[in-house]
Amino acid sequence: MLDADLAAVYGVPTKALVQAVRRNVKRFPKDFMFRLTRQEATNLRSQFVTSSSVHRWGGRRHLPYAFTEQGVAMLSSVLRSPRAINANIAIMRAFVRLRAFLVSPDDLARKVADLETKYDANFKIVFDAIRELMAEPASPQRVIGFRSPPHARHGVR
Repeated sequence: MLDADLAAVYGVPTKALVQAVRRNVKRFPKDFMFRLTRQEATNLRSQFVTSSSVHRWGGRRHLPYAFTEQGVAMLSSVLRSPRAINANIAIMRAFVRLRAFLVSPDDLARKVADLETKYDANFKIVFDAIRELMAEPASPQRVIGFRSPPHARHGVR
């Protein structure tokens, strides 16, 4: 999500969001947040007929930041708006409840679905991240074909 969109979600001006990020830059590694290039920002603006009315970018001096799921969650801990504070509290409570639910994958999936119905769409990112963590890892591919023993490789006997 872009900084201007997240600022609207958390109820703060974009300038305040960017300032909070700059003050806490160590909390936002590259896999949490990145800045769009000039070309990416231009391409994104061209997707909208009136970019300044949709994203309020008309006259913006700096390139926007884009945040991953982890960055969105981290933002809730560095912003001071009531909405951001409530989001951070809800995230912490969700993880505490999640830890208590770790009985079986089926029970966990059912309980996460129940929690999701209780919270609004702003927390969809959190629940998507939880589902991703719950997903079973892909089983390693079995090698098909003949493999020579290690001592027979490279002419060693």
